[in-house]
Amino acid sequence: MSDNPDPCAYLAQAKTIAEEASERILAVYEKPFTVSEKQDGSPLTEADNAAHALISARLRALTPDIPVLSEESAAVAYEERAAWTRLWLVDPLDGTKEFVKRNDEFTVNIAMIENYQPVLGVVLAPALRVVYWACRGHGAFKQASGGAQQPIHARRYTGGKATIAVSRSHPGARLAGFLQSVTRQHGPPETVAMGSALKMCLVAEGIVDVYARFGPTSEWDTAAAQCVVAQAGGRLTDFEGHALAYNKPSLLNPWFVASGAGEYDWTDHLNE
Repeated sequence: MSDNPDPCAYLAQAKTIAEEASERILAVYEKPFTVSEKQDGSPLTEADNAAHALISARLRALTPDIPVLSEESAAVAYEERAAWTRLWLVDPLDGTKEFVKRNDEFTVNIAMIENYQPVLGVVLAPALRVVYWACRGHGAFKQASGGAQQPIHARRYTGGKATIAVSRSHPGARLAGFLQSVTRQHGPPETVAMGSALKMCLVAEGIVDVYARFGPTSEWDTAAAQCVVAQAGGRLTDFEGHALAYNKPSLLNPWFVASGAGEYDWTDHLNE
């Protein structure tokens, strides 16, 4: 099955795998757990490891010929990755800080990358019981609490009061400057604090106009949500307007902005 050229052929299975991983995560979330620290200082829990093991095994069984790159897997040298034209890119538990705080704003992110771009994305929030998904050419969708799936669309900003997603765990002076710049031109924006990839999904479903990230992230943090945003009619780019690329020599992302439909140029506010 792994030779199917259409990434959408794997969407249903990717969603099922994310759901299975979410159950593993919730089993840890609902009881006392310990937190260790990775080399970069970020937290790690039993839930991260359990979700990683399940997702990696399921994806390898589904598509034996498509490699899997996960945040919790051992580093793969670029010399090996450079030959990959298609891969799975996974964050088994995005928002571990939110998980540790028990604020429910963490996600399972599964993306398929083809030729440096995400062509399939699933973002599932286990504790919130909501899932977003998209695949190339077929739009973006949301399903909450077992309800019916709904197509989602990024909204078009044309000026006036903006609604801006902000990180719950990563504020900073650059974000403050961005908000001040928007305020000077359009008045005080409404801000919506959120954790994990859910901030980008708020752009995709038209709840907020923009989310700007001033700080380090990795490819697995954004790939699935970028697919959802793009298929919903929005954009996720670096500060020069280029779509983020994946399976690069460095797996770190540049600073980026996720924005809705339309031509409004948020970069005027990004360098304050």
